[in-house]
Amino acid sequence: MKRSVRPITYSLATTVTAGTLALTAAAPAHADDYRYWSLRHGDNGIWRTTAEGPGTYRPADGAVEGLRFAVFRADTKESVVPRAPADFKAICASTPAKTGTKRVALVLDFGTAQDAPSGEKPPSLRSHCVQLPPQATTAEVLAKAAPPLRYAPSGLLCAIAGYPQRGCGEAVTDRSGRASGSDSPRSGGGSGGGPSVGLLLGGGIVAALVGATAWQVRRRRNAS
Repeated sequence: MKRSVRPITYSLATTVTAGTLALTAAAPAHADDYRYWSLRHGDNGIWRTTAEGPGTYRPADGAVEGLRFAVFRADTKESVVPRAPADFKAICASTPAKTGTKRVALVLDFGTAQDAPSGEKPPSLRSHCVQLPPQATTAEVLAKAAPPLRYAPSGLLCAIAGYPQRGCGEAVTDRSGRASGSDSPRSGGGSGGGPSVGLLLGGGIVAALVGATAWQVRRRRNAS
């Protein structure tokens, strides 16, 4: 007997069902900037946008994964990326290769003071070389390198290393608190993201929602 799957509704005007993604009504015009963690992949020193979320993406040995926390502008195609190079050799220089594992370089950019929720101070940018089994996902890389992680009931990744302490993909109505990609080393591959249809897809947040949810479901199944 085929099970019926109840839709999961997200606060970012997004509804996800099994195998189907539907975007509902757009957010109000005055609330078109959003604050969230965005995933990027390193590609020959350039940060690229992603078409898959951290819960399902499996980086190869030698990959560089970058996450940036920021207020992403909906009215620009400027790319907001980690403000550190996607340099595997530098990050993993002191971690020798080990048979049966892979090494993944991880860059975590907690954003600027302007990106931060009220009353919070972003931690300093940091990087890790993470050694895990070959089939590990980016979410597993994060879980090992930067706990505690915080997820919304929907599966959306809200916090890395406990930052931010509150909030999750919320709309930002203060037009002055915007992120900029101009201080990043090298970027490419599309938009920085926002809640409109085009920018959602460009920024990878839709894929992150779906991917994180799939990962959470797998964890619950394995635990049961």
